[in-house]
Amino acid sequence: MSDNFDEFFDKHAKWTEHDGEPSSESSNSSKYKSSTVSSRKRAKARLEAKKRRRRAKVVLSILLVFVLAVVGYFGYSAVRAWKLSQNSESVADWPGPGFGTVEFTIDTGEGAISVANKLVKANVVKSQSAFTSAVSANNKILYPGVYSLKKHMAAIDVVDILSDQTKAGGFLEVRAGDHAADVLQKASTLSGISLDKFKAALADGAAGILPAEANGSVEGWLEPGVYNVKAMKSADAILSAMVKKRIEKLDSLGIPKGKDREKALIMASIAEAEVNNREYYGKVIRVILNRLAKDMSLGMDSTVGYGAGVKPIKLTQAMLDDANNPYNTRIHKGLTPTPIGIAGDNALLATIKPQDGPWLYFVTTNLKTGETKFADNKDDFLKFRDEYKRNNPEGN
Repeated sequence: MSDNFDEFFDKHAKWTEHDGEPSSESSNSSKYKSSTVSSRKRAKARLEAKKRRRRAKVVLSILLVFVLAVVGYFGYSAVRAWKLSQNSESVADWPGPGFGTVEFTIDTGEGAISVANKLVKANVVKSQSAFTSAVSANNKILYPGVYSLKKHMAAIDVVDILSDQTKAGGFLEVRAGDHAADVLQKASTLSGISLDKFKAALADGAAGILPAEANGSVEGWLEPGVYNVKAMKSADAILSAMVKKRIEKLDSLGIPKGKDREKALIMASIAEAEVNNREYYGKVIRVILNRLAKDMSLGMDSTVGYGAGVKPIKLTQAMLDDANNPYNTRIHKGLTPTPIGIAGDNALLATIKPQDGPWLYFVTTNLKTGETKFADNKDDFLKFRDEYKRNNPEGN
């Protein structure tokens, strides 16, 4: 307010001069006027200096803001360019369809990132993220196996192939309930190793492959799982891998060793073949034990069919009456000479803690649902057998 007032005063104030010598009043007035003018000039000078400082501060502020803006712009541009380059690299993908041939293997238990790294290294896909993003976005499961791919494929095309089990080769899948003969035939086909070499490896007791309690028979001693047989160099290596894993599994489940282990494998394989349902394994084992305790023959069609080389539903009366079949438990008492297939974990565990009960018979009354009924007397058994015939007329 004072600055504006002084400026206004300087512009509009008028002074009257008198001729001649000034009177004492005029002299005093002149002195006062001179003093006042000097004060105003000093005030005006201070005002101008203050304004110059303000202008300087404003200019400096503007320059500082400008410099910061320039630095910020170029910094942002640099960071943005870097991020874009990173994102561009991470989602880089080939357009496909690709060229040439690449034999690619996914190992058991291998994750998407590991698979992606191998694919990039093999020049199949362009980036890891392109592949893993395609797996995640499409909720795909990658299956172990050997696949035929190309170089420079689109990531989604690769994912579609690696998530299709029908296109996987070179890997042998062993399942509970399988027979050793079938497993070895598949192993031979997938590995390209002749079946004769597998038979030769198992000749003379398969020393170095099978444990002593197996008594030279591989049946029941192959562990369920997936095996990269194409990557293995010999029949011995393939057999050793499956038997080693079986022994490790039996140890981990606490299955007794020695003769008791072979006995457990036999009973578990029968239970696996007869009901193939964890709900009934313990009861089937109890039936086996009860019949052995009473010196009764087991009378299991699954064992007769194994010895005859047919499925139980294909048994003929002649087969059921064949005493030359050592697996014919309708005629021969006791357990079979060897397991009759590969038992799964639940059937094996049932041999350790079978369910308590007086049962001597059981019948799977409905083949579609697997419903199985147990009896401790022959009358109930015959009743259940009639129910089976009614429910399954095609099986009669």
